[in-house]
Amino acid sequence: MTMNPSPTIQTAAAQRTRNNARRRKRWLPWLCGALFLGLVVLGFLPQPTPVETARVSPGSLRATVNEEGKTRIKQRYAVSAPVTGRLRRISFKEGAAVQAGQTVLAVIDPLPPAMLDARARAQAEARRDAAKADMEKARVAHQFEASELQRFQKLYADQAVAVRELESAQWRDASTARELASAESTLRQVEAELADFALLSDGATNVARAPLELKAPASGVVLRLLQESARIVTAGTLLLEIGDPADLEVVVEVLSRDGAAMAPGAKVELEQWGAGPPLAARVRLIEPAAFTKVSALGVEEQRLNVVADITTPREQRLGLGDGFRVEARIVVWEADAILKVPVGALFRRGQEWAAFVHDSGRARLRRVQAGRSSGSEMQILGGLKEGEEVILYPGDRVRDGQKVKPIKI
Repeated sequence: MTMNPSPTIQTAAAQRTRNNARRRKRWLPWLCGALFLGLVVLGFLPQPTPVETARVSPGSLRATVNEEGKTRIKQRYAVSAPVTGRLRRISFKEGAAVQAGQTVLAVIDPLPPAMLDARARAQAEARRDAAKADMEKARVAHQFEASELQRFQKLYADQAVAVRELESAQWRDASTARELASAESTLRQVEAELADFALLSDGATNVARAPLELKAPASGVVLRLLQESARIVTAGTLLLEIGDPADLEVVVEVLSRDGAAMAPGAKVELEQWGAGPPLAARVRLIEPAAFTKVSALGVEEQRLNVVADITTPREQRLGLGDGFRVEARIVVWEADAILKVPVGALFRRGQEWAAFVHDSGRARLRRVQAGRSSGSEMQILGGLKEGEEVILYPGDRVRDGQKVKPIKI
């Protein structure tokens, strides 16, 4: 038979329980307040700044000048009309192949000379005879005045005539000499006109000249066809251009300060030319004279042309032609096994370069000696060691001695 506790014992136990509950309720707000205060203090404590890092590592580096270029054929030949005449229709189109000295590019029928007749010939002969007579008259007058001048010079030496009379004789001698020269020139002009009236053995007075064939001066293809239809052309009119599309070069406009750092023989990579990998080329010529060019921003720049020969075989660039746009990378300096870091890790501090190094959870400021740059990486000459971690893009949020936490991107 089980005995139940007495009512007095049960009442005492319940009272102790209620007292303990009241104590806990009294301390619970203080505990919550202390916890909240601790969280606030913890929130205001400085936290490590998350940063991106990169290692200082050895490797190859090269400095390049990147500019747009344009291809062109080395040897272009412009074929023009040598005489005035009627051009026959040219059957060639752009891209047609031609052989040097064999392919007839164009045929020109020279214009026939003016119609000549007996009356015109007689008039020309009459003008010639009159010119001869005028010339003889001028010669006789000049001979007379020359002798008169000699006589007056002797009389003046004997003080028999005045200076005015001697000067008058000199003027008449010079005047007749000029008249003689004019008469001789007129006679030559009339004789040249009369030469057009020369008759052939058969007595014809109007002769049609034989057609003139223009042959290709070099092997290649037709680049541009300037005159296609039959028409009358004058001497010197451009008809077409030919060249060899396999013999290409690239012309790149660079800033004059960049051109001064280049040398013939420098390597060039041609990108964005079309399908396929970059093409190889070599600088052949750096033009010595610069020119002024206004940029897209309206700034005047001094630029010069750099000419490079394409060394990639023709079979690997079949789609490349004359006047094509390319992106040229001209290598002005390159080296292997040098220390380098990303450009984003360096910044200017006064007149020197500086970087932040991650050292045991803190950022340490270092003075750095920088060398050449490739645009994305920079050569390190001093201030950093291989294997150290540098902070990328520190900006204003990183200071010397600040706690940092590397993150992975």
